[in-house]
Parts: sequence; C-alpha cells; structure tokens
Amino acid sequence: MRDLLPVLRVLGMLMVMFALSMLLPFGVSWFTQDGIWRIYPWAMGITMAAGLLLWGGLHRHKQDLQPRHGVILVTLVWVVLPLCAMLPLMLGLMHIGIQISFTHAYFEAVSGLTTAGATILTGLDQLPVSINIWRTFLQWVGGMGILILAVAILPLLGVGGAQLFRAEAAGPVKDTKLTPRITETAKGLWGVYASFSIACALAFWAAGMTPLDALMHMFSTVSLGGLSSHDASFAYFDSPLLEFIALTFMLLASCNFALYFVALRKGRFDAFWRDPEAKATIYVLVGAGLFAAALLWIKGVYGPLDALRYGMFHTVSVASTTGYSTTDYLAWPVFLPVLLLLLSGVATSAGSTGGGIKMVRMLILVKQARREMTRLVHPRAVQPVRLGSAVVDNHMIFSVLAYMLVYGGTVIVLSMVLLLTDLDPVTAFSAALASVHCLGPGLGAIGPVSNYTVLTDFQMWVCTLGMLLGRLEILSFMALLSPAFWRR
Repeated sequence: MRDLLPVLRVLGMLMVMFALSMLLPFGVSWFTQDGIWRIYPWAMGITMAAGLLLWGGLHRHKQDLQPRHGVILVTLVWVVLPLCAMLPLMLGLMHIGIQISFTHAYFEAVSGLTTAGATILTGLDQLPVSINIWRTFLQWVGGMGILILAVAILPLLGVGGAQLFRAEAAGPVKDTKLTPRITETAKGLWGVYASFSIACALAFWAAGMTPLDALMHMFSTVSLGGLSSHDASFAYFDSPLLEFIALTFMLLASCNFALYFVALRKGRFDAFWRDPEAKATIYVLVGAGLFAAALLWIKGVYGPLDALRYGMFHTVSVASTTGYSTTDYLAWPVFLPVLLLLLSGVATSAGSTGGGIKMVRMLILVKQARREMTRLVHPRAVQPVRLGSAVVDNHMIFSVLAYMLVYGGTVIVLSMVLLLTDLDPVTAFSAALASVHCLGPGLGAIGPVSNYTVLTDFQMWVCTLGMLLGRLEILSFMALLSPAFWRR
C-alpha cells in the first residue's frame, strides 16, 4: 500500500487541475444567467478539497513514477475523475427539479470523459446551457487524454511524465518520441488539438451555428465524442454545410495527431501521406461512405444526392466512433447499420481521439495472416511484417495478438452478462461493442433515436465497465488483475 502513496499524491494534483476546469461552465452559467451558477463553486470546492487533501497530505511521498505507477494512475484517473465530473450534473439537475441517480450520473460522466457519447438524459434543449457545456467539454478533455495534458504540466510541479505518457498513449506504439523531451511531445499534441478545435468552432459559427452551439459541437467533434446539446443530435440543424464541416473534422480527428505535429513542426508534410495507417484510415472511412451511399441509392432509400449526404455522414460519424446522427439509420437495409457498428472498431488511427482497436492493429493482423498463408506454401520463406518501410518486431505482433484475444473475450463476456439480464440479443451485443469502442449509439433499443435510459441500473454498470475498458485499452486494466503486477 505504501508503494501507492506517490500515485495518490499525483492523483490529488490532477483532481485540483480538474476542479479548475469547472470554471468554464461556471462562467457560462454566470454570463447566460441559466439559474444554476451557484452549484459550480460547490462542485469545484468538493473536488479541490479532495485533491488538496491527497496532494498536501502525501507531500512527503514525492518520487519519480515507475512504469507500473503509470498504469495504476491512468486506471485511477478514469475511475475517480468521473466521480468529480458527475457533481455538476447531479447538483445542476437537482437544482432545476430533475432527479438523477448516482448510477445515471456516473454513467453520463464516464461517457463524457471516455468520449463514448452515450447518454441517459432527455430534454437536452431545455437543460441549462452550462450543463450541456460541461457534458461536451468533458469529451474535449477526455479526447486527447487528460493525462497527456498533465504530462505537459506536472513536470513544472516536480513530477516526471514519461510513465504517464506511455500508459495513456493509445495503440501499440507507445514509446515513439516526436521530440527529445516527452513534455514537449505532450504540449505539441495538445497544441495541434487546440488548433483543430479553434478552426472547427470558427467553421461551425461561420456556417450558421450560434456561438455556444459552435463551441459545444466543436468539443464533441474533434474529440470524436458525439454528445449534442439537442435531442435531435445533428439533425437539429438540417444543414448540409454544417454536416460537411463536421465530416471534415471527424476525418481529420480520426488520424494520428502525431503526424500533424511532425508536419507542422518539421515541415514534413509528406509524412502524413506516407503513413500506411493514415492512408488506410482515410481509404476505409471514405470508401465505406461511398459504398453506403451507393447501396442507399441502389436500394431506393434516397435519391443520389441525399444518399451521398446521409451515407457519407453517418458512415464517418459511426465508424470514427463519434455517433452523430441526422436520421434513424436503423431503418436502412440491415446490412448497413451492422457494417457501421463493426467499422467503429477499426476505422480510427492510434494517436487519434477515436476508440476501438485502432487501424494499426488491424493492419498488423492482416499482414501477419498473409505471412502465415505464405509460409504454408513456402515454409522456408523469410517474409517480415512491414508497415511502410519499417519492419514490425515480433514482440509487437505478439502484443497485438494478445490484445485481440482479450478484446474479443471482453466483448463476448459483456454481451453474455447483458443477455443474462434478459436484454434482447441485438441490443446486448451492440451495447457491448458500442461501449468497448466508446461509440455511444448501438442497435436495437439503444439506436440513434433512443438512448441508454432503456437499460436497468445493472446493465448501465456493465456498459460503464465496457467504456472504461475501451478507454484503458483493456490490457492496462487486465494487468492490474495479475498478482505478478503487485509483486515488487
């Protein structure tokens, strides 16, 4: 237990930082006079007091974090911070006479921070604007990972960041440094993220959204989160131009932000187009969108222009794990909704804000399968697995295979648990997949025109676990369950 004290000290620092983020909804509430500004100082005070208690009470336990500490801290952050994030939701909704249970509030907070985009709230258009600001802002903070931001700040407080960065970074390639110092890397990634955010918000505003709507939908677009301030989601605007802007930024955010960083910092703009994962991501998203449009046209669901509009938007939205909707795509030919749900597991890059298993893992699996088929015909052939010009180490291949085994087992177990609660098979399986992929809407009872209020409290906890596992990329959490992890 004593070995965990330095981790709890850093967790306290992060809670203090997180408390300060509540200044945004507080300021919006004060400016718009939405009637609940008084609840934010309470939520901020409770979070900051708890953080200061850990930070100050454990000030003697100041030491560099080891790699195992990073795994523990990342897990604690994604479990504990939603407890803080739910305070404004509970206090704000209770202030306007809406009762919300602990289970529902924690589910909503986890959904926000993990960028899942699942919600249990209805009547979003009538909620105080600061509540919707907070919900969508949680996705923006969680999009790049609050710990990557912390890596850029905590060194100023005497805490090393390399272990946190490696534990939080998405995908199998965690140790690639874009700059000599890990802090500069984190700052650079957040700089790119902030630049995209500003551009997205300005584009939404210029295309007709109100400033607050532009801000909120920017939060949930660049984070690939998909929460909206309207019950009708993106259909509220009914604007092909706004849909095109959202589609563009969803495509951009589905690719590795490190490539943008390299292009801007080193002037190597060709690096993006030479990256096999980025090309595969764009080809899959655009190709699947065109395929969906063609199928909708052929099946007579829409005319050619509407088929292109709805097919491309929803394919990119669902496959990128954003989850915006402008129509009930469950009414389409059944092949398409299932295809979109499956694409949400593979169609985003490592280093993006998306969920799922990441495109790079799928590329490695495909190339490994091709190598094994070649060995059946030519047993002595030497055929290394390559990504671009780089040879993929066997250690990484084994890691990807292990991840896929655990991923598949996780989806099956969660689905079976949901089936045990008498949930119908379509809803159960899609809820498990959507949760682990951090997608949000699924099939059946949790489709794009519904939400997760149809689930029982126990079913919500199962989905909450799925969202946390998906954000932690499963293996980090599984490592904590190993007795060997806790041996010194």
